[in-house]
Amino acid sequence: MGAQYDVAVIDYGMGNLHSVEKALKQVSPASKVYVGSEAELILAAERVVYPGVGAIRDCIGEVKRLGLDAVIKEAASRLPLLGICVGMQGLMRHSTENDGVDCLNIFNYDVECFSDHFRSRGDCAGLKVPHMGWNSVRQIPHKLWQGIADNAQFYFVHSYFVPSAGCEEMLGEVSHGVDAVAALGRDNIFATQFHPEKSHTSGLKLLENFMTWDGS
Repeated sequence: MGAQYDVAVIDYGMGNLHSVEKALKQVSPASKVYVGSEAELILAAERVVYPGVGAIRDCIGEVKRLGLDAVIKEAASRLPLLGICVGMQGLMRHSTENDGVDCLNIFNYDVECFSDHFRSRGDCAGLKVPHMGWNSVRQIPHKLWQGIADNAQFYFVHSYFVPSAGCEEMLGEVSHGVDAVAALGRDNIFATQFHPEKSHTSGLKLLENFMTWDGS
């Protein structure tokens, strides 16, 4: 018996769910999309999206309250998994946001604040926090970049970031006063700091690629 859904979008009350669902249906009209928090349905899907917007303490708190931390970790162990924005940050070890929050520790990196970096330097005048709007992404080869030009523009909204220095699993890089991870992944996991569902043609192409990706 095949999977009941082609893709499950995890709903823990903190994601841009309507836009993500709409974009997935646009790029893959025949696919069945589940949006919800029922563990059995999420883990029975062929692939999983872990979105997120808002403060990391609230996001991780709700994920854990609903028991979805174990669901995300299991999905990350065997299913094609796409993390988006705070969903990407939630996969990290720790975030300095909200006086420090331990995340899911699927990737052993820390999330830092742009403002902390800008205060320690004198060459960031005029750069705003949050980093919001369109910015180009330098790609490191991966199947999900297929058909997307290097340095294509994607849409970002974030005040916290994973530094690209020392990130061995980085798959895309963006600059906003400091070089930051725009995408990272390994094996069956791909995660983006930008919002593909808000990134027009390039973002939709990435989602289309995800919907045919087998995680290899």
